[in-house]
Amino acid sequence: MTSESNNRPYAKPPTSVAVFAHVAETSRHDFVPAGMLEHLDQGKDATFTYGTKYVQRPNPIEIDPVSLPLQGERGGEPRQLARGLTEFGGIRDAAPDAWGRRVIENKLKVAGAVLPEVAYLLEAGSDRVGALDIRPKRDSLPVYPATSVIDLERLLTLANKIESDEEVPAEFLPYFNGLGTAGGARPKATVRDESGVLWLVKFPAQKDRACNAVLEGGALEMARAAGIRVPPIHVRTVGSQKVLLIRRFDRYWTPPGETLPAGQESWESTPGTQPNMVEGRIGLCSAMTLMGIDEFSARDSAYTAIAQAIRSRCTHRYIARDLQEMFARMVLNVIVNNNDDHLRNHSFVYDVALRGWRLSPLYDVLPMNVVATERHLHLSVGVQGRLATLDNALSKWPAYFSSREEALATMHRIWSQTRDWMQHFEKFGASRQDMAYLAGAIRRLSDLASPALEAELRAFSP
Repeated sequence: MTSESNNRPYAKPPTSVAVFAHVAETSRHDFVPAGMLEHLDQGKDATFTYGTKYVQRPNPIEIDPVSLPLQGERGGEPRQLARGLTEFGGIRDAAPDAWGRRVIENKLKVAGAVLPEVAYLLEAGSDRVGALDIRPKRDSLPVYPATSVIDLERLLTLANKIESDEEVPAEFLPYFNGLGTAGGARPKATVRDESGVLWLVKFPAQKDRACNAVLEGGALEMARAAGIRVPPIHVRTVGSQKVLLIRRFDRYWTPPGETLPAGQESWESTPGTQPNMVEGRIGLCSAMTLMGIDEFSARDSAYTAIAQAIRSRCTHRYIARDLQEMFARMVLNVIVNNNDDHLRNHSFVYDVALRGWRLSPLYDVLPMNVVATERHLHLSVGVQGRLATLDNALSKWPAYFSSREEALATMHRIWSQTRDWMQHFEKFGASRQDMAYLAGAIRRLSDLASPALEAELRAFSP
């Protein structure tokens, strides 16, 4: 190895890293060592060892529901990957996806696909999604990247430069870490508002055909009106462009040392409602991790496979609710043609009070205008595969409900809100161009259902 290669970032990647979890302790919330991820140079033979002290804590967070379950765990013994997997999904979920990786590569001034996977784990910063942090050693300090909302214009400028593969001036370097913490392919950043609450801000991309902040904001408000759980959102104008802010549902606020009551939504807790409120963090994993499959298998997955994972691996108290909501989300995606519904855009949160996983709130719903008459989602919908029709969605109703009547009632509820879709987008100042785009994305009932199902839905009385 040359001296030049030794000077490159991660020319000698570490073979082990420390995994921290943010937990509620007596009178405080803080990161604590959860265990060691080792033998990273040996691929599928990597191991993770829970710390003996960590598993005895009153509020530990499960790292991975498939390869690293907490039930029966004593700590101190290396755990290997579940059969067929090449990485611990719960830890991989703590790394950024496409956009965050571009930010990290720009920051380290390296080309794409050069860095080892461990580099992305280490460089994402301590405000990453979920309750984990990955650091070089047990005594390494956290890195808190989130900037304030008042810096949105600078963040937008920086995001545009990164998207254009431009070299970033030194004056923007302090803002880098706020951009590299989240997943997905589109430009985004993490910011804090004046009260300290953490938000995800989504910026426009250069090739957008309409205002994505309006498109996604309106779709999420439509979902909320239809009874689907959605975190608070705002659309804000930055310069001449609009950005979407979504409250991070993996953060909550309580008095020191307290966890959320079982099942409570994180945004129902806000700083300042009681003295000395502090921020806690909620463990999170993707549907891919909950299902125990890899990236390759995920390409051929289905909504019914997510439903099966909910039945087998989620906390019993919320299984029925989560199955019904998963069906509702699938129906919404069919109607608005959100074909970016892959397994990383469905996630689960760890409920410490219940010691189990439940479906997270909804996110990443973007109507897509396509020319094709026959449309398909990313995931398989029903007996006709990925075909995006309501008949196809209804064909697998036993995976979600005990009766077809329940499935039809849920489908009717979603359709009832989406047929008056314009009002939800007008709320955010949709332009004529936005409305024209949406008109090509959101289809009429007659385009979505057979004549028989259309008649049944129109006649349905809840």
